[in-house]
Amino acid sequence: MRQNRVLVANRGEIAVRVLRTCRELGIGTVAVFSEADRDAPHVRHADEAVCIGPAPAPESYLNGARVIQAALETGARMIHPGYGFLAESPEFVAACARADITFVGPGLEAMELLGDKVAARGVARGLGIPIIEGSSTTLDDAGLLRAAECIGYPVMLKAVAGGGGMGIRAARSGAELESAIKMARREAQAAFGDDSVYLERLVEDARHIEVQVLGDSHGRVIHLGERECSIQRRHQKVIEESPSRALAEDQRRQICEAAVSIVQAVGYVGAGTVEFLLGNDGHFFFLEVNPRLQVEHTVTEAVTGVDIVKEQIRIASGRELRYAQGDVQFRGAAVECRILAEDPSKGYIPAVGQISRLVEPGGAGIRVDSGVCEGLSVTPYYDSLLAKLLAWGETRAVAIVRMRRALEEYRVIGVQTNLDLHRAILNAHWFQSGKFHTRYLEDEFLLPEPGGSDRLAAALVAALLDHRRRGRSDAVRGGTDSRWKLLGRWDMMRSCGL
Repeated sequence: MRQNRVLVANRGEIAVRVLRTCRELGIGTVAVFSEADRDAPHVRHADEAVCIGPAPAPESYLNGARVIQAALETGARMIHPGYGFLAESPEFVAACARADITFVGPGLEAMELLGDKVAARGVARGLGIPIIEGSSTTLDDAGLLRAAECIGYPVMLKAVAGGGGMGIRAARSGAELESAIKMARREAQAAFGDDSVYLERLVEDARHIEVQVLGDSHGRVIHLGERECSIQRRHQKVIEESPSRALAEDQRRQICEAAVSIVQAVGYVGAGTVEFLLGNDGHFFFLEVNPRLQVEHTVTEAVTGVDIVKEQIRIASGRELRYAQGDVQFRGAAVECRILAEDPSKGYIPAVGQISRLVEPGGAGIRVDSGVCEGLSVTPYYDSLLAKLLAWGETRAVAIVRMRRALEEYRVIGVQTNLDLHRAILNAHWFQSGKFHTRYLEDEFLLPEPGGSDRLAAALVAALLDHRRRGRSDAVRGGTDSRWKLLGRWDMMRSCGL
């Protein structure tokens, strides 16, 4: 490879994940960190680390000029952006080119085209791929209200430059839409520096299906199958899995072929994801293209065996893809839970504090991509994602059983997490049977009530037991009863509809 050093312009679990792959490839690495992340794990995983500014992201991880300066100072000729921060910034891609630094991702033209969601919809429309009826991006507030009357309520308001669920609002009437426009514009401006929004018809009880694609600079494009991302809250994904139980084989073929045709049409180079909505009538619609690595790429890696980050770096170095479409083999099923620092019992408010004790699960079929460690302080400056927990199995039922076991082993003390939420979802029959949609978690799922004072007592007991275990590491301790242990294999298979 021409480049012999990669700077990872990110933090947390994705920075650790990219740094590990670089080490496997024998490539030198540079990490960047803010003052708040000086003791973060990704700093220790790199050959060299550079502080790029104060804790607030605009002054550090979003400061493209400082990131490029760090690359030039350390001799890094390639920058991997991970996801979020600068990963979808055309300005940063252009700045990298001016500095003669390789950006691990699509080129500027493809980035600009796909970053405009309405333009991307136009590409899909031109290829005959179904899109959801919607408006243009140049409408003022009054024009959006008129467009909604033509489209018909309910409608979905979206930020043109959006991503990660930001700048999205649903409305079922003109009064709701008036309020939603103001909120969506304000959120879009704050998140992306662009308050442009547009409308789409709201597809009720839809499922969110996305297809992982890879394209090289030699004209080859392949897909790595689909992921189901319908377990969401406020348009933020919570649990992902592959394959999707909602797709018949002919639908799977059609949706994957549609994804490949879209990225081929724009000359896409790198790893990307094409997202679709699947209606309850079986019809699918193009949503958007994410021109970057997705948080949930690990789900696809589990069922295909393809190291997507490794392929990204090879592609950025000018190499051909190592796989033709016929080489990609799908095996088993995978489920991923996003472990977040938040309190679901209190409206999902973000949690901060110091992690005093961390026990991450392991065993057959389990993968943990973590960006935290014991003693690390979780701050309010960044995304609440602490780690990703993935379970693979020969069937979806086996993957679910393994995920339940792993969730029971997982312990984070000192910072509130959403582990209890994941345990409740994995125990729910609607999840086991695969009968859900993108609004199910918010509209129909009731999180078990916390125990109030009992919960505090349980926390105190847990802390005492943890202290005792530390002092008596030679003690033999039996396992506790749990719901999944009491559920026999036959009942598990039945509840999963297998």
